[in-house]
Amino acid sequence: MKPSRTLLALLAGLLAVAVLLGALTALGHAPPSLLTRLWWIALLSLMLLAAIDALGLRQLPSPRLERQLPGNLSLGRWSEVQLDVHHQLSRTPWLELFDHVPAGMEFEHLPQRVALQLGQVSQYRYRLRPLRRGHFQVPRCEVQLPSPLRLWQGRRLLELPGETRVYPDFARLYGAQLMAVDHWLSQLGVRQRQRRGLGQEFHQLREFREGDSLRQIDWKATARKRTPIAREYQDERDQQILFLVDCGRRMRSQDGDLAHFDHALNACLLLSYVALRQGDAVGLATFAGDQPRFLPPNKGHAQLSVLLNGVYDLAVTQRPADFGAAVDNVLARQQRRALVVVLTNLRDDDDEELLGAMKRLGRRHRVLIASLREEVLDRLRQTPVQSYEDALAYCGTVDYLNARGDLHERLAAHDLPVLDARPGELGPELVGRYLAWKKAGVL
Repeated sequence: MKPSRTLLALLAGLLAVAVLLGALTALGHAPPSLLTRLWWIALLSLMLLAAIDALGLRQLPSPRLERQLPGNLSLGRWSEVQLDVHHQLSRTPWLELFDHVPAGMEFEHLPQRVALQLGQVSQYRYRLRPLRRGHFQVPRCEVQLPSPLRLWQGRRLLELPGETRVYPDFARLYGAQLMAVDHWLSQLGVRQRQRRGLGQEFHQLREFREGDSLRQIDWKATARKRTPIAREYQDERDQQILFLVDCGRRMRSQDGDLAHFDHALNACLLLSYVALRQGDAVGLATFAGDQPRFLPPNKGHAQLSVLLNGVYDLAVTQRPADFGAAVDNVLARQQRRALVVVLTNLRDDDDEELLGAMKRLGRRHRVLIASLREEVLDRLRQTPVQSYEDALAYCGTVDYLNARGDLHERLAAHDLPVLDARPGELGPELVGRYLAWKKAGVL
């Protein structure tokens, strides 16, 4: 409970009168005794009224609130939240509301004064804008109630638990690509192609025929049937894509409103959307995070929701990237040949451990390394050199980019292509590379 502006103004007025009376006394002009008695009567009366008003405030019933909070929010997008106020306050024309918004969210129109009318439900709206992904809880709401005589304001915390999830908003970032994806694919002429040769999907057992190779003979079935039995394979009609996402410290760089890690997740979701429309299976694995996750590749539109629910609460850590352990995990859990897209930020100090891990991964799977390049590097390289400090920044940037380029060339020399892109361009670049390989029959 705190004094209102009305009570503070009355106290200030009495204080001013007291100062004036004291000044007159100090100057030898004693004020009339009646004026002094009136001042004391006013002060005691105000104290009595304030006490009665405070007691009346304590007896006021708290309003009942209902919050309409969306269960799912999009990262960086404004959403509206509504509060319904149910009350039985006959002499309270207004109250002030403040919802306890969790950290990591911007808000507008908080706090706000809500007008009350007896027997009616008052509605109040404000806006939220999540700044990071994850699971958020809104535990309570704060209400400021005026006392019956408006001399006090009572602060009450009303428990009003609510929760919401914040998902990556890749549809907003790549809306044009999503809306035109069918036309885009038809223009490129992308079709699913069967693989040449035997393929890798087992179809059935049958009797050995002329023209079959000895490698097709199933010796266990031949021993049981006592006649040559061959394995029949069918060409793979779909491909599998597995995203291997770095959750370590090298993905903490910030470009614009989003970190590199969020740009990587948005790019994964965009390519997943396109690949699922093509009939391919999509999965995701993480490394260097607090809780490494593995979502096996699956087909169908429902897989996009599985991916969203699997990555919405992921966060970057301060851990270094252990590419060896990440590759061991993929080789142990992903048996079928797949396109493995490694999303990270390659640095000039990456050593032979990275090359060795990627070479082991490339023996079983098709590998594409997507490396995010900081936009500040491009800006520094294009900034005119006008001072000694500018020259140092330019030379350091060029040296760093040259070292990165040498690493990319070493990886490409071992059939490990690298896609070097700025964070905001990573999604379209990944889709373009996927569609080009799809059209050429590389996948």
